[in-house]
Amino acid sequence: MDPQRRGAWGGGGKRAMRAAIAALAAAVFAGYLVLLVAMPTYAYKHTWLPALRAKTTTTYFGTNQGANFLVFTSPIVVIALLGCVYLHLGKNNNSQIKNIKSGEGQNRIEIWKRPMIIKGLGIVSRIELAFFLMFIALLIWNLATYFHNDFARITTISATRSGEKVWEAKLDMAALRLGLVGNIALTFLFLPVTRGSSVLQFLGVTAEGSIKYHIWVGHIVMTLFTAHGLCYIIYWASTHQISQMVKWENTGISNIAGEISLLAGLFLWATTFPRIRKTMFELFFYTHYLYILFVFFFMLHVGISYASIMLPGFFLFMIDRYLRFLQSRHHVRLVSARVLPCHTVELNFSKNKGLNYSPTSIVFMNVPSISKLQWHPFTISSSSSLESDNISVIIKREGKWTTKLIDLVASPTPPDRLDVSIEGPYGPASTDFLRHDLLVMVSGGSGVTPFISIIRDLIHTSETLKTPTPQILLVAAFKNSADLTMLGLILPISGAPPHLSNLNLQIEAYVTRQNQPPPPPQENDKSPRTVGFNPSPTDPPLAATLGNCNSWLWLAAVIASSFITYLVSIGILTRCFIYPIDRNSNRVYSTAARAAIHVAFICAAVVAGATAGFVWNKARVGKETTQIRNMAAEREMESLPQLSLAESINVYYGERPDLKRYLFERKESSVGVLVCGPKKLRRQVAYICSSSLAENLHFESISFSW
Repeated sequence: MDPQRRGAWGGGGKRAMRAAIAALAAAVFAGYLVLLVAMPTYAYKHTWLPALRAKTTTTYFGTNQGANFLVFTSPIVVIALLGCVYLHLGKNNNSQIKNIKSGEGQNRIEIWKRPMIIKGLGIVSRIELAFFLMFIALLIWNLATYFHNDFARITTISATRSGEKVWEAKLDMAALRLGLVGNIALTFLFLPVTRGSSVLQFLGVTAEGSIKYHIWVGHIVMTLFTAHGLCYIIYWASTHQISQMVKWENTGISNIAGEISLLAGLFLWATTFPRIRKTMFELFFYTHYLYILFVFFFMLHVGISYASIMLPGFFLFMIDRYLRFLQSRHHVRLVSARVLPCHTVELNFSKNKGLNYSPTSIVFMNVPSISKLQWHPFTISSSSSLESDNISVIIKREGKWTTKLIDLVASPTPPDRLDVSIEGPYGPASTDFLRHDLLVMVSGGSGVTPFISIIRDLIHTSETLKTPTPQILLVAAFKNSADLTMLGLILPISGAPPHLSNLNLQIEAYVTRQNQPPPPPQENDKSPRTVGFNPSPTDPPLAATLGNCNSWLWLAAVIASSFITYLVSIGILTRCFIYPIDRNSNRVYSTAARAAIHVAFICAAVVAGATAGFVWNKARVGKETTQIRNMAAEREMESLPQLSLAESINVYYGERPDLKRYLFERKESSVGVLVCGPKKLRRQVAYICSSSLAENLHFESISFSW
């Protein structure tokens, strides 16, 4: 068969398989949603659930647990596995962005992607708002249906028989239902912060972009659980049962465990509000580890049967978290740094040639000499296409941690080596910048960083692949003229092409706090310089880990093996140990002890499966080409690229960019608008793009200021 035909057939076959997998995943999720909608109804409680339990009751999982594993835990795990296969089949297309112009169907999708500014939510697309409203509607439906059905059974006669007033009986029932609905919301809390999640990548959501969903769901979860706890306290106080607060029942609900879980959640929640998070980041960072206590005691509180509802999201998060731990155990090879006079550095690390990532990807970085526990996210400024054996991040002085790092690297006597650990990279599975006629990138301050990675990637596309690229207009606002040196980072420290003639790049730079150019530099003025490091021979280059575009099948193997190991091991333990106690003695096995055993087995299964997958994947990566090109510490850029870049820059002093003019005057049929910077700037650009006068503008926000 002709190779070209064979390739076309293979591409068509993969597209068909991906479409089938997407349809299957959608069907599984639709069935899962039907169950969530049906949960509070009489039909589910009196018809569906008894029939389901009759078919799933075994001596391995018990009466309730087997049914919950089947209908609540398994669907999300299956979707994660399908997502891994879907992404694996599409990985060869991730490095090549197809130039697809907008058609009628594409235009309808773009309308739903148009930005909106909602108070309390920030900048959201119509798709995000629609799904968020559907999520709220799901919770309201469950709560309202529970209240309607339960309150109808509470009458004056029934309340009097139980020695309660009607309002007290209703409060008792309302408290219970608030907890049940909170459990549903908790199911989706950990999915957005699973950085290497196949579910997020499957949906086209980045790790950075999903943080806001975690924030929204977190506020909802804590509101429901706080109301749940307060209602019970009021009920116990009113009915003179305040002693219930210190009870730990052997079976059923454990009140003390629930109170510990709620207190941990409240401490965590209190530090997440923007004013506290921005002024006391370290407090916010460290209190977030209370999620361990929150989830553990929550499972002891409700038992494993009800916890099975929220279990899949947390199970996938645990796998991701442990894989990140394995990746971060070793320091990576830091080769050099470019130090700029604007309190900014570019750190350059060696990477394995097999590690590929998309523009705007991020890494989380830890420097033990500054803080052994703190991890901070940074946008990757390099391009895996243009720079095959190094990866770069740009860091600007913003807070205590970055100040210490920059002072360390930029000191007159920098250290000979610096230990750095990295988690990632995490980014979109693919990008679609080439489908636009023009890219308008609007940045404020260090917000130019993600655009540097995009421009470098387009340099490779235009100069190496000889593929037509869109025009690029970068509108960058800086406070001081020293910040203009950040634009020099557009060209990498090595691997730049001899010229940029094929890239249509125009940069409009604004210096807002200076009314005129600075005086000519003196000999003693600071200028950009390169610092070289001598990394330890044991420091490996950054390599692909599970959840990366090259290892989705390995991640699927870890998820499947961990989940199966957990089910088999807990089934054997239940059949051989717990079931005989429940059947042949006068006591019932403790609910909290059963939940603790499940937690232990989940952790053991995750550790075993993830460790095996990580080691096997590392061995596979080690067999690939790992040639490391040591970059010369003092290597300067070629004169032609610097000259070409300088000719593309216009600098304006003492004014701010007229964004309406830059955006509304563009007549190209498709204009991609990307913005990164302060919240005010992002909202200003989003407001312009949401206007009816901007039908050709397609908006995307990139932000770390959550």
